[in-house]
Amino acid sequence: MIDLTTEWLGFKLCSPLIVAASPIARDVEAAAAAVAAGAGAVIMHSLFEEELAAEQLAVHRLLDAHDNHDAETTRIMPDPGGSALGIDPYLIQLRQLRKRLNVPVVASLNGVTPGGWTTHARDLEASGASAIELNLYDVATSPDQSGAELEARQIAVVQGVVAAVGVPVTVKISPFYTSIPAFVRRLEAAGARGVAVFNRFYQPDIDLDALDVERRLVPSTEAELPLRLHGLALLAPWSGLSLGCTGGIWTGRDAAKAILCGAHVVQLASVLLQHGPKQLGVVLDELRHWLTERGYASSTEARAVMSASAALDPHAWERLNYVRMIGSWTSPYRWR
Repeated sequence: MIDLTTEWLGFKLCSPLIVAASPIARDVEAAAAAVAAGAGAVIMHSLFEEELAAEQLAVHRLLDAHDNHDAETTRIMPDPGGSALGIDPYLIQLRQLRKRLNVPVVASLNGVTPGGWTTHARDLEASGASAIELNLYDVATSPDQSGAELEARQIAVVQGVVAAVGVPVTVKISPFYTSIPAFVRRLEAAGARGVAVFNRFYQPDIDLDALDVERRLVPSTEAELPLRLHGLALLAPWSGLSLGCTGGIWTGRDAAKAILCGAHVVQLASVLLQHGPKQLGVVLDELRHWLTERGYASSTEARAVMSASAALDPHAWERLNYVRMIGSWTSPYRWR
């Protein structure tokens, strides 16, 4: 029987497939179904600092508008004091998941200020989070903000959260850094224990009929996977971090590709939202079948055998290979 256990953030997981940050963790039974199907860990849906701040501001405005409220109104008004005003439902869900599941439950935090990140991280740890995933997601809209400034702020956030909690901290990053290896090395120096590649960047569309910006999330597709494979293959040869692949995983073969490029864990979301949490078991069976067919005794044995330092072609992940490919590019269309 093939061994699918893996080490991630210091935890020994029963399999490399884990539930990515998504609505699945909002439903304890759905998360439990994914674990029963073989999930090695569950990452909760993201907690957004901006949403908490907006809720708190709305309550304060409500109180200001009722300066002359009577005793009965006072009794039913929410208490605006403390940062836990909007975080309580998340903490309750975290505790319920920890009680129900026998795998690590990772809280996902998406913040905008150093103080907000650290305060909420402490709350999450106190409520039983096995680890914390920081989702570094900045949309630079001002030409006055340089990339170096943005990266320095993000590194400071990671350092602050790592110093504030005792549980492992992993970081989900975007693919849009000038040098991903250099930034990941800085994350490692800041105390991060893991990195996940990549989060899905905000990409609004245009509604031509309404002449408005169309804001919607669409499921990931397998077409998004190669970008993640490239990132993993570059990081695996030298990074001591636990590596995660998130986005574009729909089949066991997709998961196998991520592991071959260096992933310790493979995060699933869209495929589970589309087909249900039990689909994780289907993906796991496909992964097990592929590894067995290829003669691997474990998923760990297969990890990183296609990384930048191990691939048969040493230039496979480099620009030189792209140049060669473009030079031989042809079209099936025959023109005169």
